[in-house]
Amino acid sequence: MGFVERKKSFPALLLLPLALSLLFLERFTVIYALNYTNYKQVSSLRLKRIHRHLDKINKPAVITIERVPSEMPRVKVMNKEEEEEEGGKEPKEMMMSNEGVKGAWQLWHTNGTRCPKGTVPIRRSTVHDVLRAKSLFDFGKKQRSLSLARRSDAPDVVSGKGHEHAIAYTGTSQEVYGAKATINVWDPSIQLVNEFSLSQIWVLSGSFDGSDLNSIEAGWQVSPELYGDSRPRLFTYWTSDSYQATGCYNLLCAGFVQTNNRIAIGAAISPVSSYAGNQYDITILIWKDPKLGNWWMGFGDNTLVGYWPAELFTHLADHATMVEWGGEVVNSRANGLHTSTQMGSGHFAEDGFGKASYFRNLEIVDSDNSLTSAQAISILAENTNCYNIKSSYNNEWGTHFYYGGPGNNPQCP
Repeated sequence: MGFVERKKSFPALLLLPLALSLLFLERFTVIYALNYTNYKQVSSLRLKRIHRHLDKINKPAVITIERVPSEMPRVKVMNKEEEEEEGGKEPKEMMMSNEGVKGAWQLWHTNGTRCPKGTVPIRRSTVHDVLRAKSLFDFGKKQRSLSLARRSDAPDVVSGKGHEHAIAYTGTSQEVYGAKATINVWDPSIQLVNEFSLSQIWVLSGSFDGSDLNSIEAGWQVSPELYGDSRPRLFTYWTSDSYQATGCYNLLCAGFVQTNNRIAIGAAISPVSSYAGNQYDITILIWKDPKLGNWWMGFGDNTLVGYWPAELFTHLADHATMVEWGGEVVNSRANGLHTSTQMGSGHFAEDGFGKASYFRNLEIVDSDNSLTSAQAISILAENTNCYNIKSSYNNEWGTHFYYGGPGNNPQCP
């Protein structure tokens, strides 16, 4: 199959605007807003720089090229003997899924808002979004969390700058061309504005102990600093230099190309799971187009969201060498104590279904562009008294795990 491309005009669409209140003084602008933005004085020069940056990322209507991948990954069907060898008891619980909630999986859908044909939804960034970041350079970027003194085959989970994880990961000896998982969605509480909690897939290649790590990421996150609230939101991320200068969240820099007009990157997800109540999840697929080389993101049942162009990357221009699935939080240790920012549902893995958060049906895309269940995964959590993870396998959920925790508690001071 070839690829289809056609030119379209994409008028700008404003979604989820945040209220601004500007009071101009002689040399400074006083900025104040609700939702985590502190009262602060901003010089007119800095404000001009911020507005110039916002003009770049909040683009007006432009002529763009819409593409589709040459082919989708195929599901590799296991024979009966393989299923029996890998299988176990199927879960007895009834599942709820966001894919079954028609047209209401993101909050902006609930009031009937839809994008006209030929447009894509964009969450507009504001002055207040930028001011919550440490600097204009840091806006929309993850802080580097890698240690330069580490084994080359270790996963990207070294607890640098307060980052803590509970993840499952593949080995580094295989060539990987994508990954998939269904991720339970919760709204974990965040202690401080500069902390976050996320659940995501990482597709990685390059050296973990250098400056050339390539990473493609997607999942859901709660980040008051980035979004100004505590709602779980769909997000993407990429970097080609170990989170140093390249890459960003969502559409906050040139990189990810959105093609879907029903899914808004950075928009809030609704409904979310409740303790001992209904459970909701989202399915995310990331894979490399075998002919064109771009890395595509799929949502739910083969819904294309957009792609990361191959030219963004060095190592990932060929293939990935590791996949990770799981949770990450920032622990800033305010007042010398471990953060109470929650991971997942805020409950430990052993609490199980309906109480602990989960990833299910972990799969990887192989060199034949086929999806297969992830086998022989390893699990890791830096501090199991704060956040932990437990993996398993059965016929219905395939390779899966529960993970998360409350953070600060008597065993995690």
